[in-house]
Amino acid sequence: MRITASAYYNNIYGENSKINRQLFDVSKQISSGLNIQYAHDDPTIFVDTLRLDGEITTLSQIRNSVDNGYKFSTQTDTTIGQIVEKLEQVKVKMIYAANEIHSETSLQAIAKELRGLQKNLISLANSSIGGQYLFSGTATSVKPIDEKGVYQGNDQDLTSFMGTGVTQKYNLTGAQLFLGEESVVNRTVTTNMEHHSLLTNNVITPQSSIRDLMGDDGDAVDEPTYFYINGTRSDGTAFKSAIQMDMTETVDDLMQRIALAYDPNQATPLGNQVEIKINAGGQFQIIDKVKGSSQLDFHMVGAVDFSGGGAANVTNIDNLQTGTTDFTNIGVNPLFVKEFTRSGFSTPTGTLNTIEGINYDRTNFVKDGASLISNVPQIVKSDNSVAQPTTKLLDAAGVDPATNTLVGTTLNLQGKNIYGVAYDLQINLAAASSVSGTVGGVPITTFNVYNADTARTTANADTMSYQQLLDVVNMAVSGSLPAANSAAAYDAAITTANSRSSATLDYAGRVVIKDKVYTDTQAAVSLYDDTSDTYPGTDTTSNSGSSLVFNANSALTVRDPKNDFFARLEEVIQAVEQGKYKADGTDTIDPRNVGIEEAIAMIDDLSDHTTRMQTEAGTYSQTLLGASERTDMLIMSATTLRADVIDTDIAEAHLRMQQLQLNYQAMLSSISKVSELSLVKYL
Repeated sequence: MRITASAYYNNIYGENSKINRQLFDVSKQISSGLNIQYAHDDPTIFVDTLRLDGEITTLSQIRNSVDNGYKFSTQTDTTIGQIVEKLEQVKVKMIYAANEIHSETSLQAIAKELRGLQKNLISLANSSIGGQYLFSGTATSVKPIDEKGVYQGNDQDLTSFMGTGVTQKYNLTGAQLFLGEESVVNRTVTTNMEHHSLLTNNVITPQSSIRDLMGDDGDAVDEPTYFYINGTRSDGTAFKSAIQMDMTETVDDLMQRIALAYDPNQATPLGNQVEIKINAGGQFQIIDKVKGSSQLDFHMVGAVDFSGGGAANVTNIDNLQTGTTDFTNIGVNPLFVKEFTRSGFSTPTGTLNTIEGINYDRTNFVKDGASLISNVPQIVKSDNSVAQPTTKLLDAAGVDPATNTLVGTTLNLQGKNIYGVAYDLQINLAAASSVSGTVGGVPITTFNVYNADTARTTANADTMSYQQLLDVVNMAVSGSLPAANSAAAYDAAITTANSRSSATLDYAGRVVIKDKVYTDTQAAVSLYDDTSDTYPGTDTTSNSGSSLVFNANSALTVRDPKNDFFARLEEVIQAVEQGKYKADGTDTIDPRNVGIEEAIAMIDDLSDHTTRMQTEAGTYSQTLLGASERTDMLIMSATTLRADVIDTDIAEAHLRMQQLQLNYQAMLSSISKVSELSLVKYL
């Protein structure tokens, strides 16, 4: 076979180029440390590298997110731990203050220490990390607790990204920590009037007789005694009960009768829904046996007619206002009335208040500068949540479960508007709810309450919202009522009203009215069920209590599933400042303060709740720490795999280069020898 010179040189050139290319590739791998430089060098390696790069980038983002969350949650855990420590110090001070050995100077010194701890707690509540407040929810730039101890943040969670579709919460909002709910707590309320035997002056106990509680005029006749109860059960049902007792019966018998009234099944009541106690001051305490409900309420007044007549047996509670609370005066006025709760509330025009303890919810909101504030939170019956403006009235109303309707209910709205003009309105809750009444003694144009739908239909009582009720209240307070019964006039009146005042529900579900014109408002508001003054017949319990209660002379709250951290702390400190060991309805300054002894239970509840929150924060930290460690491991694994795919084995590359260099030298040597061959040498 004849090999031409052209073929020879083409072959030499090809081999030379091939080896040079291979040497160049190996040199690039050694110098760059990478197997390829461009996608076309090896598409398989390129695709695998891109995939692993994406995984490493994602894992790095996860690690950064998790690490940031871990730092935040760890600081949260630490801060809550400090709050728990401060609460323990508060409790120690309260236990010390509860010893009734202190002078006023000593109590004031303790109160000052408590004020210092309060400032420390507010400072801890406003802790931040990296310029972000720990307890403001997602509003991390907003200081969570203001100077009045009111929460200003939101209830939204901060979360760390932990992979596709996977996140981990790492914060505790102030709504959880300071306003959170404990489903294991039994609501407890207490009356605030101390009771001693009117015969022996000993503190009333369950074994005391009704005669001890209500007195004896010394004749041979045992007059019947009547107790009138207004309350709310665990399920939110409002009830009224009229109980007749004999003088020979005991207070324990009365307690059992009260317990029976709290049973939802009045056909065969068992009396096992509440526990009733008498404390060391002879005050009645009602404990809800249903955990996690904030509905329980209690009000009671007792009466006996020592003349032997029937003045104490009433269906209209106002008839008792002619009686006396001074037992030494029964010779002049034989209708003796026993109060169990006083709150210092004023009442609207036309409501008698000679004996304050008779009135339950026919009371005026409390004035605070430009604001009027109710004292009864609006609570949704189904889930114990705080009512919002969009919540239907029926959802929080204490109506009879058998009918479950507000249709036919009338709410009386009385008071003065911001200009000092009296109003007396009736909010008629019906299929087409309306408002009627007088302002300044002059009848108003009766108007309907309208829905905000396109058709502007009238509001049905059972679908009417709190916002619609608040709009009516605000129109009355602002002095801006509709000029005509039309949706247009209704809207115009609301617009004008909103420019003069506001009516809202606060964080606890209480109605708050604010005067925008005057800093010291002239306005007054009382809002109550118009059947509030009527009671059923003797020995009858009815499910016809006040459907909606906004401000009430009711029993004081000692324990509740809902926490209000700084409000309770303020009440605790005020008890020490006032030198009040027990609740005292005769106190003209603050009759609704529960006193030092009950305040200790409040601190216990706050500590328990805060400790549970710390445990939750610690759980977040541990979860995030585990996620961070796992992510580091995955990043290391992905990085190792990427190195196996894209990185050059330098030792192997050097060996290949040496081999290629030897091959190249051998090829050059062969070419040289072949090039020296010539036919001339064989001639």
